[in-house]
Amino acid sequence: MFENRPDRDEVVLVGRSNVGKSTVMRELTGHAVTAGRKPGVTRSPNYFGWASEGFMFTDLPGFGFMAGVPEEKREQIKTDVVRYLEANADDILVGVLVLDGKSAVDIIDRHSGGDEIAHVVELFSFLRELEIPTVVAVNKMDKVDDRDERLDDIADRLGMYPPWKQWGDVIAPISAKRGNVDALTDALRTQFHDQKRDDLLKFVA
Repeated sequence: MFENRPDRDEVVLVGRSNVGKSTVMRELTGHAVTAGRKPGVTRSPNYFGWASEGFMFTDLPGFGFMAGVPEEKREQIKTDVVRYLEANADDILVGVLVLDGKSAVDIIDRHSGGDEIAHVVELFSFLRELEIPTVVAVNKMDKVDDRDERLDDIADRLGMYPPWKQWGDVIAPISAKRGNVDALTDALRTQFHDQKRDDLLKFVA
């Protein structure tokens, strides 16, 4: 289990390895965090926060397949992420599930069927089960041609009826590497306002 968590309210970033969570974190905070070209570089949470405000952004380790990482270690990371969310649910203002817009549907479909549920679908349901307000940041949209169709498919796979645009406060199409995270910051602003935390709006201006 991850240790040494600062005692603050937080926004957590979760998702598979190599979907760009660390880049999203950099865009949200304005500070570079540990990221790498190889999946699985982030093995423990990256925290970036403001002690005076009692608030932080947290980039949790990615899960799923990672080249060169034993399956046992991959499973342990997934378990640690789930336990972290469970243990800190009361302090998590928003859970941001980051997906790769280009590959998310294929990965979900590949790991669905029979008695198998894709990790990201499971995680989305788990966040909601814990009553953590959830935003799905669909990253790398600059690489997607059929934008609306792709976002409709993602909404559908996560159990939300298309069209995706009716879930504007939940589904946020972004391209973090290009500095375009406006849809995500808009969604976070809505969540902060709804939770009467307008004091945090300055962090997603």
